[in-house]
Amino acid sequence: MIRQAVGAIIFHQAEILLVHKVKISTIRDMQIQGEWDFPKGGIEHNDKNLEAALLRELMEETGSVKYKVLEQLDEKIIFHFAEEFTHKTGYKMQETTMFVIEYTGDRSDLMPQDNEIRAIEFFSPNETLAKLTHQDTKLFFEKALKTLII
Repeated sequence: MIRQAVGAIIFHQAEILLVHKVKISTIRDMQIQGEWDFPKGGIEHNDKNLEAALLRELMEETGSVKYKVLEQLDEKIIFHFAEEFTHKTGYKMQETTMFVIEYTGDRSDLMPQDNEIRAIEFFSPNETLAKLTHQDTKLFFEKALKTLII
């Protein structure tokens, strides 16, 4: 089964927002080694559409609603889950629809809303490439950087 998800490349003042994720709530708060990633998460049955799912996810992970959706990207991030995750959830892979978002706040409202996220930080595009944990996400961002105006 494929898990449908949404995620965002969020920029503010030429910097990119990343979250430091330390748990996976899908598997009863399974601890993971900390990883830097774009905010993203699964689509839920009560989400009206992809944009609503994304805005809910951003509120859950960052505590803010100060986002302006600029674009839904055509290319998705697709990856296969580890065997343990597949065994516990039934999901073999994830397909993440990505958006480009402008953060419109002053950064004072950014605060993780659950124990899944330990930190929220902004990085330059080059620092973002260095920080991203997953290779498929790095490749996606590298390709997106060629067309994004940040």
